[in-house]
Amino acid sequence: MPEESSPDPDARSESVGRPTDESGRPIERRASDRSMPRWVLPAIVLFWVGYLLTITGRHVFHRLSSLLVLLLVSVFLSLAIEPGVNRLAGRGWRRGRATILILLGVLLSFLIFAGAVGTLVGTQVADLLSESDAYITDTVNFLNDNFGSNIDPQDVIDEFNDPDGRVQEFIQSQSDEAVRLSVAVVGVIFQALSVLLFTYYLVADGPRMRRSICSRLNPTRQVQVLKAWELAITKTGGYLYSRALLALLSAFFHWIVFQSIGTPAPIALALWVGLVSQFLPVVGTYLAGILPVLLTLLDSPLKAAIVIGFIVVYQQIENYFFAPRITARTMELHPAVAFGAALGGASLLGFVGALLALPAAAMVQALASEWGNRYDVMDSHLTSVPEPRSGKSNGGPNAPPDSAPVSYTHLRAHET
Repeated sequence: MPEESSPDPDARSESVGRPTDESGRPIERRASDRSMPRWVLPAIVLFWVGYLLTITGRHVFHRLSSLLVLLLVSVFLSLAIEPGVNRLAGRGWRRGRATILILLGVLLSFLIFAGAVGTLVGTQVADLLSESDAYITDTVNFLNDNFGSNIDPQDVIDEFNDPDGRVQEFIQSQSDEAVRLSVAVVGVIFQALSVLLFTYYLVADGPRMRRSICSRLNPTRQVQVLKAWELAITKTGGYLYSRALLALLSAFFHWIVFQSIGTPAPIALALWVGLVSQFLPVVGTYLAGILPVLLTLLDSPLKAAIVIGFIVVYQQIENYFFAPRITARTMELHPAVAFGAALGGASLLGFVGALLALPAAAMVQALASEWGNRYDVMDSHLTSVPEPRSGKSNGGPNAPPDSAPVSYTHLRAHET
């Protein structure tokens, strides 16, 4: 008989401690019975905690997004009006009273603008509805004369005045929208009051708030924080001041043209063009010109052409004559930076973000220009800047001395 091989001592030692079957043989472990690595359970717990925190954070941000927008608007408004408050406080006014006075001025200006534009639009809509037959007849005759159509004006008038027609049905369906608009107006008024309240506390208690923040910083950090704060106030206020001055000039010259050609409500239209073209970035000029062009087009195509021509000509005069001189001491943004900032602000916060994008970009550009080292620039065709015709430096009389390019030998002399 063949001898049975004796069990391997190593195998015997490995079988010690293993579960055995009825015959005493150790049961082999399958891959599924092996113990789980220690890092798996903490990783699963960490994943679900992170997931829950992300969902909660998104929910909280969504709920508080309107409040954050109001705070952001209040911060920029407080930075814009603080120079005026500081001037009044320097003349002996209390900061609370000075802040209230300037906020009342801002609110009154906005109400005048909104009332003028609202009255203009309401009057024109009422006139359009009351003289709808004449407008329809003139429009249909214009189409028949210039495009070869053969439309009976009376058929269009009957369709417009038919109580069961599509036009009247559409007008009646807008009554529900009027209720929604009223609710939205109430919400906007509440938000405006919240912005004014936040702005008041940010400006009136500004020194106390800055003192509280600086009390927790070392002297070096205090200097940096106060310098950044002062720069933000100066640049934001200066930017908005320059925009307001350009809006005033634009409104004045457009009022002269609108008044001379007999445009309806010339003051309201001039204010609309001036403010929208200056404070609404990128597309402000085009949106500002739509309303006066449409209103003058109802009266005379020739007047509408004059309005279009003057808006285009004035924009060129403003871009090359008024704007460089007014913004020389405040902040001049590159068109690409302004366009990118407006798109980014609109994508983040919509219309409010587009409005705040330019002063925010101006403030960031000013803060970035104050920090970091600056060096002389070598002469190269890639860095050469053409001299202006007046013979002055490219940056004007206030340009920094290190803005002009220097030779490479001068640069090497500095290095040695």
